[in-house]
This record gives sequence, structure tokens and C-alpha cells, in this order.
Amino acid sequence: MNEASGASDPSQSSERTVRSLLATIVTTVAAAAPDTVSVPDGYRRACRSLSLSPSAEAILTAGYGAAGCAVAPSFLAVAVGGPLGTVVSLPLLTGALGVAALARYGVPFAADAKRVRTLGAAPSLVSALVLGATLWPSAERATAFATRASDTPLAARLYTHRRRAAGTPRSGLNSFAAAWGDAFPALERAVGLVERATAAPASDRPTILDSARRQILDGTRDEMAAFAASLRGPATGLYAFGVLLPLAMVSLLPAVAAAGIPVGGPVLAALYGIALPAALLVACAWLLGRRPVAFPPTAVPRSHPDLPDTIHPTIIAGVAGTVAGGALGNALVASWATPVGALGTGTGVVLVVHYRPAKRVRDRVDAVEAGLPDLLSSVGRRLDGGQSVESSLNEATADASSPTKEIIDAAVARQAQLGTSVEGAFLGPGGALATLPSRRARRAATLLGTAAAVGPPAGEALTAMGDHLDELRAVERETRRDLARITETLSNTAALFGPLVGGATVALSGSMNGGSGQFTAVPSATLGLVVGWYVLVLAVLLTALSTGLHRGLDRALVGYRAGLALLSATATFLAAVVATGLLI
Repeated sequence: MNEASGASDPSQSSERTVRSLLATIVTTVAAAAPDTVSVPDGYRRACRSLSLSPSAEAILTAGYGAAGCAVAPSFLAVAVGGPLGTVVSLPLLTGALGVAALARYGVPFAADAKRVRTLGAAPSLVSALVLGATLWPSAERATAFATRASDTPLAARLYTHRRRAAGTPRSGLNSFAAAWGDAFPALERAVGLVERATAAPASDRPTILDSARRQILDGTRDEMAAFAASLRGPATGLYAFGVLLPLAMVSLLPAVAAAGIPVGGPVLAALYGIALPAALLVACAWLLGRRPVAFPPTAVPRSHPDLPDTIHPTIIAGVAGTVAGGALGNALVASWATPVGALGTGTGVVLVVHYRPAKRVRDRVDAVEAGLPDLLSSVGRRLDGGQSVESSLNEATADASSPTKEIIDAAVARQAQLGTSVEGAFLGPGGALATLPSRRARRAATLLGTAAAVGPPAGEALTAMGDHLDELRAVERETRRDLARITETLSNTAALFGPLVGGATVALSGSMNGGSGQFTAVPSATLGLVVGWYVLVLAVLLTALSTGLHRGLDRALVGYRAGLALLSATATFLAAVVATGLLI
């Protein structure tokens, strides 16, 4: 198998450090607990899937132990401190219960999310198997080619099954297909067809392999269509109970106070500052975890040359944004708007500045991948006509679009200067794809290198690969179009509608209070801070949900869009407060 492109990325070292620290904490807390707990078999499988170093018993015991340690102090604070004790104990108790829930339900959820993300590479892996079976009618060689051409976790699983089958008549395809059959039946059918094709007569092989490609594409399309249809109900509920109802409740505070129901600042702070954001976070995570076959993008490593070497520009921009946002909120609204404007603007600027370079790299990857189908089809036709891969690539640059053309030109020039192989010109040290984090482009380069060794018989395989990539992009466009109506509503709510309603509600409540709390127990300044915080939380969570549903959880894209949403939400919220105040 190829080494992962980000194998030396410093972020992996940081992740290992964090995992080691968490494992130490969990083991220490579990050792202090008096008893262990009963662990379901599914929970053990989830821990193994996540490669967690603490045992399943230790994780559950530590989670329950942390919750138990916080319960007694919380009740004691309520009994001794009265209302103030209640305010103090609520975050502690909520956090402890959250740790227990995370230990019990977060681990299986993370395992399911990992499995979904792993299966996102299923169409690409099947295409590599099909191409391997087209070039060599051998299940073993097709499997070896597919694992060499991909560095995805799914390909690593296939490699494990192939290694276990070494020295036996089997190739590992059957056991691999059976292992993933329950999670993604189309993958099991497609892999089974590939193995069947390697034993079929040569005249029947193309039809069977085409059926394998069709199975995985249709299965992916059906999974995403079913998910989009099932998403409308939960998304509507999230919109109603996460946005409309909480903001409408604020406008009802005068009526609640008139009815004699005590709703003070601490209660609102606990509700809008902790309880509702926590519930919204859980709901967003649940929806994202249900997203099938996610077409996961390749992460942009922190060592990428187009990413800045220092965070100083981000810090400077963040400080400037914080100061400007706080000053603007204080000047246009009131002193209570200073922290809202500072937090929203400062955080938004930090996210935008920090993730913009990675977003540009991601845009370039998308542009290069868009040109791959035409490139492979063009080279395949020329190769089928008797030309070499080298001359075919040289001629294909005339038809290619930028930036795919730039990649080909760089590879052709490198091969001519250094006399390296086709695959080396793309993937070798300093190659044309050395700094492009794209699994599809690397797999295409591997196929081109293989075609250069095989010769004209590989022309048909290259053309088929181009057609497959074109069909795969069509499936992605269809799935995103199915989700677009829901994700656009979430994005617009996060950046515009939610802040607009929140700002208008705060201004209306302030006018009814007369600015002094005459009709409610909550001063306008407290109400503005609470609602302003919740508006910013909505901007981040709904944008992350929308982007994750539409494009998969690409950290750079989610961070960049969340930053833009925060800037828009902050400006809209403050403008709505001012505009509504002028109207009333």
C-alpha cells in the first residue's frame, strides 16, 4: 500500500499525544472507582474499531465514576447555597452527566461515524478493483493493485484481509466483502462480482465488471437519496426546537413574568448558555453520524507548503477583529453588546484567516479532480490507438483545462528532464502531485504508471476509469442537490435568519422593559448577552451541520464557513437590535 500522504504530519503526533493523555486520565479515574461495570458486546466492538488503548470496562467505569463524583457536591451546593448554589451546581452537574453520556454513547457513535467515513471510499476502491481485474484476470493481482493504488482506511482493511489469505487459494475479497456487507450491501455485491469476473471467460468479464461498477454507484446513490428523504423530518424538528421555539420563548418573558413564574437571569443563562447548546450539539452530531457514504475529502496536512508556517497573522487579525467588533457593538447598541461583538467578530476573523489557505488548496484539488475524467479518457483513446502513455500525456495537455493542465505539464517536463517513470513524475519526490492532497489524482497517476508498463491493452481500462470518475462526480452532484434545500435553509438560518429574529426579540423585550426590568425579572443587558451568545452558537453549529451534510466533515471547509457565518451573524444581530429599536 502507499504511505498516507500526511504520515509525517505534525498533527498526527499531536493527536497521539492527546490520545495518550486521555488514556492516562481514563485509566487513573477507573482505577479509583470501586467496581467495574457490565459492558455490552457492541461497546467492545466499538472500542476495538476506534483502537482505544484503555479497556472498555475502564472507559465506562471512568465515565460513570466522574458523574458520580459530581452528583453529591451538586446536591450539597443546592442545599446550602440556595439559588446561588443552584446556579453554581448546574454547570458542574451538566458537565458530569455529559461525561457519563459521552463515555456510554459517544464511543459507539464515534465508531459508527468512523465506519461511515471509511465507507465513503467504497466507490473508489471498487473502481480500483475493477481496473485491476481488467488488466489482470486474477483476484489476487486485482486486490494487490487496489491496495497499492489507494491509501484510504477501507483499502487498509482490504490489505489486512489479503494478507490473512496469503498462502491460501483465496484472495481475501470474500472475507472483506462479508465484513462490510451489513454496513453497505452494495459493496458486498460489487466486490463479489469482481471476484466472479476474474474466474469468468474473457468474453463475459467486461459485462460482469461493468455490473460491479454499476452496483456500487447505484448503491451509493440509493443510500444518499434515502438519507436525504429521511433528513427532512429531523431537520425540521431541529429548526423548530433549536431556533424558532427558543427565540420565541424570549419574546414571551413579559407574559411569563406577569403570570408570576420566576424566570431570572441565572435560569436564562443556564438554559441558553448550557442546556440548549448542549442539546443542539447532540442533535447535530446525531444527524452527521447518520450520513451514509460520505465521499470524504483528503485532509490538507499542516505541513503543506501553501499553509503559513506561523500563526502570528491569525493572532493579529483575531485581536484586531475582537477590538473592532467590541467597539462597534458598544458604539451602535450598548455596553452589553461589547462582548457579543468582540466574541463573534474576533472568532470569525480567526477562523476565516486561519482556514483560508487550506480552503484555497481544497478548491484547487476540486478543480484538478474535475479535469481527471477527460484526461484519462483522452489518454486511454490514444493509448488504445497505439501511442505510448508518455506521448498521449503530452498531446492531452492541449485539451486539458487549468489547473489539470498545469499538473500534466509539470509531470511531462519532470519526466523529460530526469528520465523518471510516469508514476514517478507524478508521485515521486518533488513530483507534480507531491503537494496536492487528492486520493483520486494519486490513484489516476498510479493507473497511468501501470498503463505505461502494460501498453496499449490498458487503453480500454483508462477510458473506463475516466467514465467511472465522471459517473462518480455525477453521483456526488445528485446527492448534494438532494441535500441542498435542507443545507441551504440551515446555512441561511445560521448566518441571517436566526440572528435577525434574535436581535429583533432583544430590542422588543427592551422596549417592553423600558430598559429597567419593569415587566420581567431579566434586565435588557442580561437578555441581550444571553440571546447574543445563543445566536453565535447557532451560527457555528448549524453551519458545521450544513457543511458536514453537504460536503462531509472537511475541517478546513467547516472552519472557514463557520467563520464567515459568525461574522454575518454578529453583524446581523447587532443591526437587527438597532433597526428594531428605531422602528419601535
